[in-house]
Amino acid sequence: MTKFELWKKAMLLPLLPGVYIIRDKTGQIIYIGKAKRLRTRVSQYFREGVPHDAKVTKMIQSAFDFDVIVTQSEFEALVLECSQIKQHKPKYNILLKDDKGYSYVKVSHEGWPRISAALQKDDENAEYIGPYTSSFAVREMVETACDVFRLPRCGKVFPRDIGKGRPCLNAHIGKCMAVCSGKVSEAQYREAVDSALHLIRRGQAEMLDILRARMQQAAERLEFERAALIRDQIAAIEKVSRGQKVVRSSVDEQDVIAFAGAQDAVCAAILRFREGRLCDKREFLFRGTGDVAAVRDEFLPRYYLEDEEFIPKSIAVDALPAGDADLARLLGEVRGAKVQFYVPQRGDTAKLVEMARTNAFERLARESGRTSREERWMDELGGLLGLEKLPRNIEAYDISNWGDGTSVAGMVVFEDGRPKKAGYRRYKMKTVPGTDDYASMAETLGRRVREYMDGAKGQFGTKPDLILLDGGRGQVSAVRAVLAGTPFADVPLLGMVKDDRHRTRGLIDGDGREIALAAHRGPFTFISNIQDEAHRWANDYRRRLQKGRSYSSTLEGVPGVGPATSRALLAHFKTVAAVREASEAQLAAAKGVSRLAARNVHRYFHGPAAPGADKG
Repeated sequence: MTKFELWKKAMLLPLLPGVYIIRDKTGQIIYIGKAKRLRTRVSQYFREGVPHDAKVTKMIQSAFDFDVIVTQSEFEALVLECSQIKQHKPKYNILLKDDKGYSYVKVSHEGWPRISAALQKDDENAEYIGPYTSSFAVREMVETACDVFRLPRCGKVFPRDIGKGRPCLNAHIGKCMAVCSGKVSEAQYREAVDSALHLIRRGQAEMLDILRARMQQAAERLEFERAALIRDQIAAIEKVSRGQKVVRSSVDEQDVIAFAGAQDAVCAAILRFREGRLCDKREFLFRGTGDVAAVRDEFLPRYYLEDEEFIPKSIAVDALPAGDADLARLLGEVRGAKVQFYVPQRGDTAKLVEMARTNAFERLARESGRTSREERWMDELGGLLGLEKLPRNIEAYDISNWGDGTSVAGMVVFEDGRPKKAGYRRYKMKTVPGTDDYASMAETLGRRVREYMDGAKGQFGTKPDLILLDGGRGQVSAVRAVLAGTPFADVPLLGMVKDDRHRTRGLIDGDGREIALAAHRGPFTFISNIQDEAHRWANDYRRRLQKGRSYSSTLEGVPGVGPATSRALLAHFKTVAAVREASEAQLAAAKGVSRLAARNVHRYFHGPAAPGADKG
């Protein structure tokens, strides 16, 4: 069937819940989905003019026919969809494959053994502890053990390199025992390694008991230096324990899930808490799509139901998927107990969701090579605002006023997270009398969009991905009214609001809804930089105009010189000092300056003006 024929067939479907099954020319199932209204959902795939991301576009190009199964409810559709996907594994449904394998703690067999994290057993002369399912947990264990017992992590080989060269920075800051200095015996080193392995195998509680006993024995034998070393080891373990409270959950069993999207990829990051402690992190990367909401809707049920993943009693997410109530009910039935499925609004769990989101963005940045600080901020800002595409081109506006009621505006452009100074623009108000920030902002954006509609080139022929205004709800509402019905009507529009100390506080829309930025360090810094740059640009324009007016008013004090002649002189000579030094002939040679005016200016600066000086 052609795309048009598939659309006509879809338009005959009922407005009922169910599952749709799309096949290619060979009859192979290539995609399975569920819908609240089958006709509405399926027809969107084949209707002309409906935009799709790269993955969905390829699926539509391969589609030849489809079937549907009507169900009695959305819940039944969800159950059926999960079972059908698990059975057929269609190529265009997301593949739940992360990049995880088994991980091990590696202990080298040598006189001075080393402890490290390893992804596979590739050394016959080493001992391996494991396997563990979480590489994250293994790295954390090894780092903690090495920090506590100050084991070396450099590339030096012992005993070959003992006494050669100076100890490294880690030794100076107390993170390494400095075996290379020659002051640590092999027996002391092996005791530290054995203690580190005991900490890895048995955990902190048992290791603390052992160390306290050792410290007591050393003190009783008057070995105070050894007792002090063990005391420091105990303090290091207790410090790590306190630090882990930051990544603890108040719920014994909880998964925290967040998503991040780039232009052609989406990442899901899962923090898994068991017994209240972070025990694992998993990441799933889906290429060929930037639709975060669509991936979230498909991923969450399949993650827990397709591979029979353990379902905790609490699942915190960054946003609820479509049909969240049915999904929570189904997960509860599989678990055999109620499952709390929610978006935390505040408190520690909300911070954990943000932590998961940051991990997702960092993974996307690594995959795409977008490693600069500004680009990561831009990625995170797009996710925070829920934008359909990354804000690669951002325009920001600020209004600057002075005492006589005159206003100017500054427009700055950030492209790919960095200032694009070639696109900066300044506006002097033409229609706004007096000081009116709302009207001034509306005039500025009205003139900007007219340039775009008139076919301007460069930045003014570009439609921005995001518009930011210095101000709050009033400025946004005034500009929204101006942009309504124009090509810019669908551009996200937000105000940058400041706190009582004139620091960036958050972003606000025309309805007064505010997005706080304090908890999102990257977007906070990014928006602050944009707001400061727009403010600087607008104020610089105002000061220049004020300075020009000051110069102009000085020349207007010359008998026979009016505003037009004053502007002409400053345009030609640039400064009042240059006008003062010019000869009468040079003054008369300036465009727009008459010989009579030139004579009067020269007399004014180079001698007393004759009584009744010539007047033009």
